[in-house]
Amino acid sequence: MNPNEPIPARDEPAAAAAGQPHDLAVAAAASAAPPEGAADAAAAPDAGLQLSELQAKLAGMSDAYLRAKAETENVRRRAEEEMSKARKFAVEGFAESLLPVCDSLEAAIAQQHSDKPATPEQMLEGVHATLRQLLAALERNKVLPINPPLGTKFDPHQHQAMSMVPAEQEPNTIAMVLQKGYLIADRVLRPALVMVAAPK
Repeated sequence: MNPNEPIPARDEPAAAAAGQPHDLAVAAAASAAPPEGAADAAAAPDAGLQLSELQAKLAGMSDAYLRAKAETENVRRRAEEEMSKARKFAVEGFAESLLPVCDSLEAAIAQQHSDKPATPEQMLEGVHATLRQLLAALERNKVLPINPPLGTKFDPHQHQAMSMVPAEQEPNTIAMVLQKGYLIADRVLRPALVMVAAPK
């Protein structure tokens, strides 16, 4: 080839054919890619659905909270009412157990005002019977006497020493019971009044 010979012009159709594969690839990629904003549009329904689900859950939790709060308030109110009733009628059973004792005393008084009053022996027997009735009523209500035998070690939790006396027994023991005490369950209602043996 002569270097001075001009280079013939390239055939346009051939040039176009030569560049076709690249152009087709670009066009295919462009058609495969989603349009601008299509991804956001597709994600929008999912976000809306999630928001609706969260709102429904929140509404359910709020309703459950309000129900629990109302139930707690009802329980508290019922407990207060029960406590009020318990305080008001706490002595109901105890008072009921004392009514027969009251009836016995009234019957004894009525007997003495009748045409045939009881003899002193009968009155004394009636007093003893009424006392047993009273002690039984107290015991049913867990009220028990504190009546320590002589020689029992002095217990400051249940006994109240009125004085110390010389005695032929161990020091600091009960020498005499002046007045019985009483327990209610495990609690001292009234201590027993006692005299205690003095140290020798």
